[in-house]
Amino acid sequence: MSASDSGSTSHKLWEVFTQPPGGGPHEHAGSVHAADAEMALQNARDVYARRNEAVSLWVVPSDQITASTPEDMGPFFEPGNDKAYRHPQFYKVPQGVRVF
Repeated sequence: MSASDSGSTSHKLWEVFTQPPGGGPHEHAGSVHAADAEMALQNARDVYARRNEAVSLWVVPSDQITASTPEDMGPFFEPGNDKAYRHPQFYKVPQGVRVF
């Protein structure tokens, strides 16, 4: 009996993102275990898109996702007020372009 036959979760964990019919952004739907990307995509299709809930799927290895933490709240998310070049006041609108 192989590891996959025994119900072992020795396969890599993949995060699944789905895009609903009609477009819109991909949203996290859940996770699947799979040996490789192709298997992860097939597993994601079987679990998260079997009733036409999605028109596009992304699968990403869980260990490849990097995220901020609540402790990053301060300087990490503060706007760059000290970097004037990031503000649009230095941009000149070309002549003939309508500004709304």
